Amino acid sequence: MVLERMEVVSRGNNLLGLTQSASQGVVGRPEFEFRPWMRIGELVEVVPGMLATQHSGDGKANQYFLRGFNLDHGTDFAAFLDGVPLNLPTHGHGQGYLDLNPLIPELIDYVEFGKGPYYTDVGDFSAAGYARFHTAKRLPKGFFRQTFGSDKYFRSVAADSFEFGQSSLLLGGEAAVFDGPWDEPMDQKSFKGLLNYSFEGTGRGFTLGINTYYSDWTATDQIPERAVQQGLISRLGTMDPTDGGQSHRFGITFNGWNDSFLGQTRLTLYSYYSDLRLYSNFTFFLDDPENGDQLWQKDRRVVSGAHLDHHWHLTTFGIDHGLRLGAQLRHDFIPKVALYHTQRRKILEATRIDEVDETAVAGYLEATSRWHEKVRTTVGLRGDVFLFDVQSRFLPANSGKAADGKISPKFALVLGPWYETEAYFNYGFGFHSNDARGTVTRRDPKSGEAVQPVDPMVRARGFEAGVRTYLIPGLSSTLALWQLRLDSELVFVGDAGTTEPSGESKRYGIEFSNYYRALDWLVLEFDLALTRARFLNATTHANHVPNSVGRVITGGIVVDHPSGGFGAIRVRHFGAVPLNEAGTREAGSTTLVNLGLGWRFWQDRLRVAFDILNLTDSRDFDIAYFYASRLPGEAEGVEDVHFHPVMPRQFRGTVQVFF
Repeated sequence: MVLERMEVVSRGNNLLGLTQSASQGVVGRPEFEFRPWMRIGELVEVVPGMLATQHSGDGKANQYFLRGFNLDHGTDFAAFLDGVPLNLPTHGHGQGYLDLNPLIPELIDYVEFGKGPYYTDVGDFSAAGYARFHTAKRLPKGFFRQTFGSDKYFRSVAADSFEFGQSSLLLGGEAAVFDGPWDEPMDQKSFKGLLNYSFEGTGRGFTLGINTYYSDWTATDQIPERAVQQGLISRLGTMDPTDGGQSHRFGITFNGWNDSFLGQTRLTLYSYYSDLRLYSNFTFFLDDPENGDQLWQKDRRVVSGAHLDHHWHLTTFGIDHGLRLGAQLRHDFIPKVALYHTQRRKILEATRIDEVDETAVAGYLEATSRWHEKVRTTVGLRGDVFLFDVQSRFLPANSGKAADGKISPKFALVLGPWYETEAYFNYGFGFHSNDARGTVTRRDPKSGEAVQPVDPMVRARGFEAGVRTYLIPGLSSTLALWQLRLDSELVFVGDAGTTEPSGESKRYGIEFSNYYRALDWLVLEFDLALTRARFLNATTHANHVPNSVGRVITGGIVVDHPSGGFGAIRVRHFGAVPLNEAGTREAGSTTLVNLGLGWRFWQDRLRVAFDILNLTDSRDFDIAYFYASRLPGEAEGVEDVHFHPVMPRQFRGTVQVFF
């Protein structure tokens, strides 16, 4: 379900009658406008229970955690920008690679989200959930925003919109540099641009959008605990100062809509170019004691696609029905996806170079019926077909074609409302696709040994029961109990810097989300998510899912006082995380507090703000893994915890001028 745009979108909006699950919702700009951000990817944390962390330079996609998944860079969480899918399959670094760095938070109008595989219009990578980011079409005022911060942080954002009768033009851009607190400066430079041209007529309209992005950085990747304990490096140090990368993106999007007596029609057309060059060294000298284990992962592609959705109403025997019919087409042309062995960014040898064509075709049908004033059902059916064509430049045995398809039924029952409360029951099937190269690979590109191809598509099955209530004035609360089974898990592999399929898994948990507008100018938030994740068909002593976060607590206070003062304090906590299947090694809990304070001047023509990120100067882990690596002088590999620390306390000041 795509929620209808509200005049003022807010997490506190009454969604009774508009959603088909307790864990589906919408968050508007008022909820995140004053939130202090450590990094752009944290914008996804507007989804209750979700976390975004980092184990490398800030130009790389974040690590995402939701419902007991270490989503790596996006394997089971789908994201869209103005209807355009952002996850990249068959990617050089990780399946479903999801980079949110191209977003400009000041130009995001609202975010829709849902959890679980219950929504017919969302397919690949959405077993855990999805988020739809919508950019603004016009601004009440143009602005220029300048931020200065610790460790040579400078960020400039400017945007304005112009009205031409029924049309409007929005222009925006961002430039930022940041060294970070690391011993080896990150030296990040990023540039973004956005243009939206919109036309709104009577019952019809369209938006044509163009966006660009470029980033270059040096990365401090995860480091072994023993290297810090032995004094070889500090906890802000690096084992390979030449890690890092470059990322480019350029895209064009068309969104058209038409409302008539025949129903509502929505059409999205898109095409974008993406290029990532990523240098990483996870195991240091484990495989090559002389030259080191640095990897260069290269991904260059053009993505094109379309999404057509038609919605209409009809009444039969006094029962109202809403019908949706949709079709989706996507093609990824990947002329080069490659893995090289490098030393200080110099190529030593090519491990694998492939050219890939990947096509995804989907269709769906959904019927929402109101059988009674208090009884509503949604029944959906989605079909997906994937076509893979892989051409290996080195091993002909690893070239080939593959195809697969899945039918995914969905069901939702909504009861109520009674006393401003609805109850939801959901059941559905979903999936994630696997890397196209894995579906045809028959020889390990390093050893040459025979291997078995992986299944092109992996089935997910989910169930959820929940309630949403607005019984207490000003308070929006949801409670959800859920379960999800996945036929195959993707687990991080340190020596490859990527993921590999593992066994079947089961997750279940409880989520409790609250948004309370105590006063017109005061909002309180509290979200709790508890999850248990286990491998099935494994011994009871080796069934933990590594990096599955079992406890997430987030909350905050947002103030927007009529006198001109504004601010927010935000707390995010996640509990201890198992690092191996046996559960014998784990990373401790992490708690971060961010504080932002500001004031308006001259009838809100000028804003001055000051943020303190990691207010308590926590020394917790942002993320940790457990695997073998070898340091200089070690005779063999040693299994160890490899971690990336949270960023030490940061100070940032912002001046924003409106015109």
